[in-house]
Amino acid sequence: MISQDKLNRINELANKSKQEGLTLSEQKEQKKLRTEYLKNVRQSFKNQLKSTKIVDPEGNDVTPEKLKQEKERNSKH
Repeated sequence: MISQDKLNRINELANKSKQEGLTLSEQKEQKKLRTEYLKNVRQSFKNQLKSTKIVDPEGNDVTPEKLKQEKERNSKH
């Protein structure tokens, strides 16, 4: 999980970018922070998908085979 300080800094840089522009070092910092944030969001989403089970209206498990295999692979580690 990304820290609140980093989230605040992302927002600060975004606001400054809109209002007055960023220096080259601030642009690099913004890119690094955004990359870290997106990596975290993607990982959280993948973890959420791995814990998902899909059931049809009749109560049958219709979870895609690829997702079942991924769950199996992770449970062995």
